[in-house]
Amino acid sequence: MCDYSLHAVATRPAEVAETLVSTRFQTAGTGGFASPNNPKVAVCLRPGTELAFEHDVQTGGMMFRKSIGARLARFRQIDTDKSHQHHDALEFSNGAIVLVTNLTTGQRATVLQLPANPIEQKPQASRPAYRSETPNV
Repeated sequence: MCDYSLHAVATRPAEVAETLVSTRFQTAGTGGFASPNNPKVAVCLRPGTELAFEHDVQTGGMMFRKSIGARLARFRQIDTDKSHQHHDALEFSNGAIVLVTNLTTGQRATVLQLPANPIEQKPQASRPAYRSETPNV
């Protein structure tokens, strides 16, 4: 998914094994992921997507950075009941949860795995009930 704040930015879905970079989208005033080759297009992740960062992940700005102390994360959405705030987050292997928009820019991650597509249930046509009777002998 791409957060509500990225609706003004061109987007595309993530692909397995591709490298992404954390970036700030100036037109949206928020952060997300992009391809290093196309930094103006936001790469959207589906909940359950697994990422491996090159280094321990950092949050914050230029002056005050905080190391998360982990490199492996799973994309998820938080606080979805609150419409006007960021939902896109990463849950790290150490339990830390960080909003994607709070990632320090320039961090590289590889998409390890995408979540399985849900199997669509096809509606069953209504059939008359089958009734088995045994003859009286």
